[in-house]
Amino acid sequence: MAAVAALPVSLSGRFKGSFAYFTIKDRLPQILTRVIDTLHRHKNEFFEEHGEKGVEAEKRAISFLSKLRNELQTDKPVTPLEDELPDAALWNQYLDYQRNLSNGNGEPSWFQSPWLYVECYMYRRIHAALAQNPPIDNFDVFKEGKAQNFFESQEAVIALCTYFQELLKNIKDVDENQLQEELFKLLQVSLWGNKCDLSFSAGEGSSQKSSPLQSLENMIPYILVNDMEKLWSLLVNSKKRNTEKSNVRVDIILDNAGFELVSDLVFADFLLSSKLADEVHFHGKSIPWYVSDTTKHDFNWTIKQLQAANHMWVSRCGINWEGNLKKGVWVYRDHMFWTLPHDFSSMAEVAPDLYADLQKSDLLLFKGDLNYRKLTGDRKWEYTVPFHQALNKFHPAPLCSVRTLKSDTQVGLKPGQGEKIQASEPEWMVSGKYGVVQFDAAL
Repeated sequence: MAAVAALPVSLSGRFKGSFAYFTIKDRLPQILTRVIDTLHRHKNEFFEEHGEKGVEAEKRAISFLSKLRNELQTDKPVTPLEDELPDAALWNQYLDYQRNLSNGNGEPSWFQSPWLYVECYMYRRIHAALAQNPPIDNFDVFKEGKAQNFFESQEAVIALCTYFQELLKNIKDVDENQLQEELFKLLQVSLWGNKCDLSFSAGEGSSQKSSPLQSLENMIPYILVNDMEKLWSLLVNSKKRNTEKSNVRVDIILDNAGFELVSDLVFADFLLSSKLADEVHFHGKSIPWYVSDTTKHDFNWTIKQLQAANHMWVSRCGINWEGNLKKGVWVYRDHMFWTLPHDFSSMAEVAPDLYADLQKSDLLLFKGDLNYRKLTGDRKWEYTVPFHQALNKFHPAPLCSVRTLKSDTQVGLKPGQGEKIQASEPEWMVSGKYGVVQFDAAL
């Protein structure tokens, strides 16, 4: 048995000047400030709905969050959670685990601990600030921003839904090559998600009206690992292999609400309409998370908004999708594990029920940057390390990361590929300009 190579170090704020360092130093406090501001702005609404009790709860939540911001900015030790929420014990066990890792080098603190851990911990503490303060305990501090993103993307939503509904008219007559081409197009729209909406609506004016997906061709060189062909053959082979008895199931582990979610829903509808899949399971977050992540409320709200749109093809999408949920060919799930600090290599141990569920899937699509960080353990990997190796034994089913790069970890590149881009674009890993469609065939 060959010796197992040690895992590289975690990305962390202790590396001064790193992206993790600047995130913890600048971006996280800004997010907390915005959350506090959001609560301030809703003070009257809390009073109207709940009277003095609502205002008192708002004050308590704000003082809780101000204290949190201070702890972060002064690099205080991470403290155990004091709430009674169902996942609190798992969080506190994880803190003990971090304490043991530090080998007596002091308590885990905001800048000394792994970035993935402290960032997740901040969002969990934001949740606690509200959850512990009824009657405002169900208030989503990020809801307004998610709704705004959705409404600002209307042109792109209309363009995409129109393109898709036109495609559906003739889907029965589309040959296999065309089907593959359409799958690749819609997967790329889903990849560029919240970036693509700008480039294919406002960006190029009227030329976009004829084909909303025109800019995709120009984006291909920015896909650093492009395993779309592998994805296609997997889907085509699953279809052939599966007889009448068993369904082909695709799971999408969601990232952002807003335009990105709409692009994921279009992709999921395409899989069913083209008969490449029989059912799609969506996995969202059970609490507000990372500012724009999709919760059950966001998922249902988005479909309702589309249904109510005064645009024929947009509302047709919304109506069909509501129907998919009712028929059970689309299933929305959330699991506490997605909002824990653990990377996915611990899923089998920490959330065996979720792991067992994912094993039933024919293909897992992991959207976005945070999922990539959790897939690869958020470590300082060499660029050329194989994706399979970085997954560190997480292989419930064939999986694919569909991600634009917004943090400095990336594996599975060709020799010299990363260095070449780095030379001309030092910010390439965090700008969202580059993407991957990176596949692992499981075992």
